[in-house]
Amino acid sequence: QLNMAKKKEAFLKDFKEGPLHFKPTYKFDLDSEVYDTSEKKRKPAWTDRILWKVKNLCEVASKEGEFPEEENPISVILNSYVSHMSYGISDHKPVTGTFKLEMKPLVSDPLVTLNPEGEWSAEHDVLIRYSAAPELPSSAWDWIGLFQVTFRHVKDYVTYAWVEDDEISSSRNSKQVYMSASEIPKMGGEFLLCYYSNNLQSVVGISEPFQV
Repeated sequence: QLNMAKKKEAFLKDFKEGPLHFKPTYKFDLDSEVYDTSEKKRKPAWTDRILWKVKNLCEVASKEGEFPEEENPISVILNSYVSHMSYGISDHKPVTGTFKLEMKPLVSDPLVTLNPEGEWSAEHDVLIRYSAAPELPSSAWDWIGLFQVTFRHVKDYVTYAWVEDDEISSSRNSKQVYMSASEIPKMGGEFLLCYYSNNLQSVVGISEPFQV
């Protein structure tokens, strides 16, 4: 029935499913592995299923002129697709799937390279040197954030510097900005720097970890 629907309904055609190497998961007598013994004698069926679909981001972006159509940057691999016959509280047996998700970078090289200069501590203002690729669509709203190495979101910054307002030197190959000593964490630890592009709405450069 599902295969017939996939052929008929356009929105189902791109969905994938793993091989059904398990027995039908419906309909069981409660608390048993015996199929329906009631008067209805319902036929066993693979009612519980897991389907997945990966949106073709490259194709969409190519149509919008953002980057050339290449290999999809997201790949999904099904590692296991099984039923669990030991559960008996329903006339269905639960089904689980485990997947490996790989997200490939959209660019091979970072648009910005950046490094902390000198010794970083809360006792004095500190310096950051960075260089940007010519194709970076820079903005006055770009900023460089100081993050703990365990950060999980772009809003997890400890402090930040505006690339234009806090700039103190500029040359053809690199620029230099400062961060105030009052913003540097006194407890120290391992940190890194991230360059956030306002136009691209993403981090486009990350430094190597360093000690404060």
